Amino acid sequence: MKRPTIADIAREAGVSKGAVSYALNGQPGVSPATRERILAVADRLNFHADSNARALAGAKARVVGLTLQRPPSTLGIEPFFMELISGVELELSRQSYALLLQMAPSRDEELAFYRRWFSEGRVDGVLVCDVRTGDPRIAVLEELGLPAVVIGPPDVSGRLPSAWSDDAQSMVEAVEYLAALGHRRVARVGGIPELAHTAIRTRAFTEVCARLSLAEAVTAPTDYSGESGARATRRLLTATTRPTAIIYDNDVMAVAGLTVAHELGIAVPSELSIVAWDDSPICRLLHPSLTALTRDIGGYGVAAARMLLAAVAGAPVESAHGAPAHLTPRGSTARHPAS
Repeated sequence: MKRPTIADIAREAGVSKGAVSYALNGQPGVSPATRERILAVADRLNFHADSNARALAGAKARVVGLTLQRPPSTLGIEPFFMELISGVELELSRQSYALLLQMAPSRDEELAFYRRWFSEGRVDGVLVCDVRTGDPRIAVLEELGLPAVVIGPPDVSGRLPSAWSDDAQSMVEAVEYLAALGHRRVARVGGIPELAHTAIRTRAFTEVCARLSLAEAVTAPTDYSGESGARATRRLLTATTRPTAIIYDNDVMAVAGLTVAHELGIAVPSELSIVAWDDSPICRLLHPSLTALTRDIGGYGVAAARMLLAAVAGAPVESAHGAPAHLTPRGSTARHPAS
């Protein structure tokens, strides 16, 4: 697909390019009926007058787009996105590009942003986060031909290149570590089940627990918020047989889980060990400090932005497999007292 031009509208409406320009800019020179016909054609072709001469001339916008289908408050409490965006911004600024960040209330509105950005020439490419299996965004971006890089596993990115790390390997490392400490009842507070990386973690968690013959392999799904993480922790710790170790899919929920354990009088780490996914500074400021799966999220953002700018420049881009998160033991994990 290509962006519609004034010539496309003129051809469809059966008028001159000058008449189209008059109609789009609200200038005299065309009859009301002709103006209405031209505007109807422009709307049907998804042409926007504010794309102006830059898009029509094919010039670069020098802007990269990123949409997140999450509440705006996510950015204030979710360290992962702040570190990711910091890395993206670092690489974009080196090449004199800007980032257009848009919070999308729904998937349909997110798709509408892509189409509008493309038709108006607002962005030269996009980064795609929170990918699901069969994600409709992949097909739309492939159809538009808008350069894009998926931040997620390659098996759900279609023909688009992806920047990813092996979450399954990291999950195995965390569970094996807890098992080596003598924990036999290990649970997990997971993220949104439909997300591709969450599904990978869930499958790896279930498989490694079965291989190690652990008694508990329960995953409690959440929306990644501290509130849902606290509710899931409370359910797990008030069950008849409670886990002695919990792995959290982000550090915000791990902090909430630590608070719940304190409320219930369950000592960490002597009675409950906690592991957090991603390792923001908050993990080191708590008491006890949180054992975490550590990775360079900012570097992840740099790599994704670099790949996207290469695609914008027309260079062939292959998917990049970054280093997986590795365990950093701290004060929130200890040997099970019965081991």
